[in-house]
Amino acid sequence: MKTFDYTLDYKHINMREHPERYTIGRGEQGVLMVEPYKSEILPYWRFKTPDIARESAEHIYRMFLAYKQAGDFVGMDMARKFLQMGYTRARRYTHHKGGRKFSTSDGSLLPYLKDPVKAESAAIFKAKWEEAKADKDYVRMKREHRKKYESI
Repeated sequence: MKTFDYTLDYKHINMREHPERYTIGRGEQGVLMVEPYKSEILPYWRFKTPDIARESAEHIYRMFLAYKQAGDFVGMDMARKFLQMGYTRARRYTHHKGGRKFSTSDGSLLPYLKDPVKAESAAIFKAKWEEAKADKDYVRMKREHRKKYESI
């Protein structure tokens, strides 16, 4: 498996037109870099409350399905990454008010909290992320993308 290539000029590469340049990487790598998907998905990515998270996760999952219908694996993977990031960021805010794990003044670990509202938001995103990454077509297309473009 190739690691995500951070050296590419993502602001000027349209990955829809050049899927051969897209590397899946690990987890959420590149989620805020790969265009045009970042600009298409980011406006819908929110997790402040469970209602907002539900609306956001459902919208992004519908985008995942639309990319799937279009045969656009890179779009599917980017939607999956945004769902995953919704989970991980909401979890961070569940445990750390303000989302910061470490103090900016001395670098010490900030107190561990349990915010039930953010925990619910995280669970909403996790369910949609799990649904996306288990999608049979996504799994197949991911394997094909790696075989075709990442085995070089």
